[in-house]
Amino acid sequence: MTERTRAHVFVSGTVQGVFYRATTRDTARERGVDGWVKNLEDGRVEAVFEGPEDAVESMVEWCHNGSPKASVEDVEVEYGDPLGENGFEIRY
Repeated sequence: MTERTRAHVFVSGTVQGVFYRATTRDTARERGVDGWVKNLEDGRVEAVFEGPEDAVESMVEWCHNGSPKASVEDVEVEYGDPLGENGFEIRY
């Protein structure tokens, strides 16, 4: 079994109102990554990715570009132990 990891990500830039969350959800589901994504009041997007290390790393890399209309300025990421996320959802 592949080692599972968790990445907690904060993305800043033009990342709200540009389908960033929906595209993140669809991409994560395609790659078999569990977790969630949501908008923050300060204009950033927060996300958690859990799954095999390579899949989680690919999602963190993906966040640097995001959806086609997004303009990402910064991605902060903290790694930790998985907490058992199941499926991927948009949180409000």
